[in-house]
Amino acid sequence: MIYCCEEHVELALDIVVDEFETFPVLTKVDVDNLSTTCEYCQNIAMYIVANE
Repeated sequence: MIYCCEEHVELALDIVVDEFETFPVLTKVDVDNLSTTCEYCQNIAMYIVANE
């Protein structure tokens, strides 16, 4: 599971496809969890990219 901002969502999708060889699941982060930061920068995470 990768938390990412709007800018890095394509990178996160590519990484999930490369690592797990499966179609990624893109989920918008809940408003309650807006303190979570992107794994690639310090921006607020807007999406969760997962392999399930």
